[in-house]
Amino acid sequence: MRAAFTETARDGDARTGVVSTARGEFTTPRFMPVGTRGAVRHLSSLDLEALGAQVILANTYHLMLRPGADVVAQLGGIHGFADWGGHVLTDSGGYQIFSLEPDINDEGATFKSTYDGSTHLLTPERAVDVQALIGADIQMVLDVCPSSVADQLVLREAVDRTALWAARGRRHFLDHPDAADRQCQFGIVQGGTDESLRVESAQRIVDVGFDGYAVGGLSVGEDREAMLEGLDACMGLLPSDQPRYFMGLGDPVGIVESVARGVDMFDCVLPTRLARHGTILTDRGRYNLTRSEFATSDEPLDPDWPESPAARWPKGYLRHLLLTKEPTAPRIITLHNVAWLLRFMDRMTASIAEGNFKSFRAEVQEVWSAR
Repeated sequence: MRAAFTETARDGDARTGVVSTARGEFTTPRFMPVGTRGAVRHLSSLDLEALGAQVILANTYHLMLRPGADVVAQLGGIHGFADWGGHVLTDSGGYQIFSLEPDINDEGATFKSTYDGSTHLLTPERAVDVQALIGADIQMVLDVCPSSVADQLVLREAVDRTALWAARGRRHFLDHPDAADRQCQFGIVQGGTDESLRVESAQRIVDVGFDGYAVGGLSVGEDREAMLEGLDACMGLLPSDQPRYFMGLGDPVGIVESVARGVDMFDCVLPTRLARHGTILTDRGRYNLTRSEFATSDEPLDPDWPESPAARWPKGYLRHLLLTKEPTAPRIITLHNVAWLLRFMDRMTASIAEGNFKSFRAEVQEVWSAR
């Protein structure tokens, strides 16, 4: 099923909208918390419902290895498995696999499981089959994701193979009896920070024809200027009547700058990973709770946001839990950080609808650029 995108407001190139799928609708701009193994770390589906999450991301690589896509399917697909009624997007597994230095050829990627060392071959067709079993609402086509600073030959091969795999994956998806009628499939643009390769990749992926389009292979170590130049090179080629997704981006400045260029969807482990290390997201920037100055503080994590799900506990108490490795601490801080980032997206959405996006963007730049 094609993911229909309906624009509801615009301020410059920044836009708000509604994405419609077989499951229903979700609004954009949208941040998707990452539930790698079927759960966002430290949170349950009840938590995510309470926080107002609309879409979560699950990891194909991990679920196909443990417990196995067939097990997820037997237990009701990812929605029944996790008891989650909202939308789910699954990545193709490519990013995780290519971090393992697999053996790659035009057929697919051969890699060893990080769990038991067993050998697996993931092809574009197999990626479709696995994600159909998992049962996500949106699945990603298999791509080649090199480092953004890889040499020209590596980037060239990645663009060519990504286009080859995109065509094969799309054909298999459209012919799949359990995918095309109830899932959407997004294509992925690659090319590192090489602007000409980004343009070529975008043109080739759009020519295949997907239900939405993602920008991959950025926000993986390059500086923000290079990231945005890579994004600028391809954004104008991605259809405006379909969702646009920046993969793996979660910092506030990166998000607001990408929304300013017309991006609709984001995912990242940033709010949960920071929480596990005691870093707190606030409207004034971020800080680390383990600092000694907070040992006797009776303030909440974010004094400017009394509605935070962590507002009832003082900094001194939560710092104590962190330092004594009490698992309650990362859970409470994760609730706060995920809620803060979802609220950040809501504030940005409101600024676009009200025609105040320029001011919101400047505020975010001032608070976060040096952090």
